[in-house]
Amino acid sequence: MDITEVPMDQHSTGKKKKNKKSKKKSVSQGGNGESSGVEKEEEGETTMMKGSEAEASFPPAFSVSEIKNKQRRHFMFMKFKQEKRKQKLQLKKKRKKEREALGDKAPPKEVPKTIENQRVYDETTVDPEDEEVAFDEATDEFSAYFNGLTNPKVLITTSDRPRGRTMRFCAQLATVIPNAHVYYRKGLALKRIIPQCVARNFTYLLVINEDRQSPNGIVLCHLPDGPTAHFKVSSVRLRKEIRRRGKDPTEHSPEVILNNFSTRLGHSIGRLFAALFPQDPQFVGRQVATFHNQRDFIFFRFHRYIFKNEKKVGIQELGPRFTLKLRSLQKGTFDSKFGEYEWVLKRHEMDACRRKFQL
Repeated sequence: MDITEVPMDQHSTGKKKKNKKSKKKSVSQGGNGESSGVEKEEEGETTMMKGSEAEASFPPAFSVSEIKNKQRRHFMFMKFKQEKRKQKLQLKKKRKKEREALGDKAPPKEVPKTIENQRVYDETTVDPEDEEVAFDEATDEFSAYFNGLTNPKVLITTSDRPRGRTMRFCAQLATVIPNAHVYYRKGLALKRIIPQCVARNFTYLLVINEDRQSPNGIVLCHLPDGPTAHFKVSSVRLRKEIRRRGKDPTEHSPEVILNNFSTRLGHSIGRLFAALFPQDPQFVGRQVATFHNQRDFIFFRFHRYIFKNEKKVGIQELGPRFTLKLRSLQKGTFDSKFGEYEWVLKRHEMDACRRKFQL
């Protein structure tokens, strides 16, 4: 049962105070001893009244939303959050002391629930020790890169009439990917560009689309036989927009890190990214390109590292940074009309469950 405070009227309190004063005068006229006793009784009554008001301000079934005054409601809410935070810290300290006291006999820490560890199991999850997966890796389009038979050569171009920010993004990507060349498109269709790239021994065609003078999409086409992936690009940060960035990257081949590409689709996308870089990284440059998949968003970062001692490593971001979201995967080279698609993102069907991921 909710307990609410009933505010006292000012006139009634004033009358009560007057009555108390009149009582004090009448009792003081009767005698000194009797007046001291009555004053003590009145002090006891006032303390009881204060205690009852304090209890009524925080009843056990108290709801902040019942307070009508906005400022008072906000004050009470912040006070409630502060008390809750204090209780949480006290409980944390108590558990830490108990764990130190028990030592090795302490129970294991509770793992917090996240969307990642509550992920719905996917039947296409790749087992690295599976013979079928090993056979596919040995016979797919990218096996020649991992066997050292082919060196990647990348052509980077843009959509028609690109702006300055998109061109700067292309130039910075060319410093990240070894043996990459940036060409102005000049209004040519991709179907005409692809045969020219094959004739000049390019192994990848990377097309950067833009919207509102900023990159918003990437078409990554593996040559000469595909596949072709289309990504949405967001959260683009160029080098000048990154705080505490390092110096410009050197020409050394970077190391490549691929995280959380666990399904068959994710495995093929990961190999598509890995084949962009030479498979013999130059460790002297201490540069790392990272593709981190989390909830079907692929985060790209480019760092330089340095070993401070045997245990500590310092990293410094070089840029650029951006986020990718896979839209489609097509067999063969780019063909928007008659191409055969292996996978297409259907938002309303695939994104209905937050705990189910495709990559």
